Amino acid sequence: MAEFDWSWPKALDREAVERVLGLGFLADGSNVILAGAQGLGKTMIARNVGHQAVLQGHSVRSVTAAELLLDLGAQETARALERRLRAYVKPRLLHLDELGYLTYDNRAADLLFQVVSRRYERASILVTTNLAFKDWGSVFPNAACVTALIEGLTHHAEIITISGESYRRCEAEVAQKARRPKA
Repeated sequence: MAEFDWSWPKALDREAVERVLGLGFLADGSNVILAGAQGLGKTMIARNVGHQAVLQGHSVRSVTAAELLLDLGAQETARALERRLRAYVKPRLLHLDELGYLTYDNRAADLLFQVVSRRYERASILVTTNLAFKDWGSVFPNAACVTALIEGLTHHAEIITISGESYRRCEAEVAQKARRPKA
């Protein structure tokens, strides 16, 4: 975070990010949601929060939504699924990255709901997403649990919205210009 360009995003509540980096939300099992378009630093902030948690002696698991749902969906028996669910419920902080980039079926929605409900008010989840909550239905089309999933994540949560232009895209454009031969 020492090298984070706080002036890059058009809107980012630095005080809220610093509060989250202080890890107070872990004490009561509150969640953190980092929402904004791609390339604005959501994952980098989340990884720094996870790093701080590890330094403070907390267990952390970082996984993309796709990895978590593929893992849980691949379990062939109820016993195997229960064992994998416990693996995602056990850590003090679960960093769930990139929720909203892919769409999933109803079973995936149900599996994610199980993780969220088992962690609810017991252990924290840090989510990065590129979508507003009103658009989460597009991630889990026709899933009955989407509203309950959102409520479980946001009931006790620090929601930090980041807006602006993609830092990665800007860097790529600058690098491309530098590679062009001068006329």
